[in-house]
Amino acid sequence: MTDGDYDYLIKLLALGDSGVGKTTFLYRYTDNKFNPKFITTVGIDFREKRVVYTSSNTNGTATGKTFKVHLQLWDTAGQERWAAFFPLSYFHVICLQLLLLICKFPGQLQANAYCESPDIVLVGNKVDLADQREVQEKQAKELADKYGIPYFETSAATGAEVDKAVITLLDLVMKRMEQCVDKPPADPASGNGTTKLSDAQPGEKKCAC
Repeated sequence: MTDGDYDYLIKLLALGDSGVGKTTFLYRYTDNKFNPKFITTVGIDFREKRVVYTSSNTNGTATGKTFKVHLQLWDTAGQERWAAFFPLSYFHVICLQLLLLICKFPGQLQANAYCESPDIVLVGNKVDLADQREVQEKQAKELADKYGIPYFETSAATGAEVDKAVITLLDLVMKRMEQCVDKPPADPASGNGTTKLSDAQPGEKKCAC
């Protein structure tokens, strides 16, 4: 794909404390390489990748629709002092985190994200360092299940599950957008033909893609 030759531009944001491997995770996904010598990210940076996404039904059967997607994968500094500079209005989230600290994120995401139920995947990185592990897989899965988000155990060093984690998030995003496109138009009698997010009925998917 050449520059500008894509159907969607989607921004994914990596959140997590310093040292959890956000930069190496994204570098592994975009370049399929591992660089253990990355220095601490200051502020924000991003990497890019073009992918072809194939749409599927709820049962996983391909629909035959394909879309060219330009991914921007944003890499943030882990220090909390940077958090205020990164509103999440336009991002979908890859959360790489020390699992015992993840509980603070759902409230922050709901306060700053594009809808009440933003698309998130939770990643336990550095699983290749088994001797340094502090949180067991069962604990992490229970926490992810509590918040209803997919969980992956990855290694930027070996590449294990890195692609799967990102593609799962992309799939969530694309399905949300397809639901928005397929929605019937708002009733013109309601005024200007638009529906405010705050007016959505309980349980209705809210979309701001």
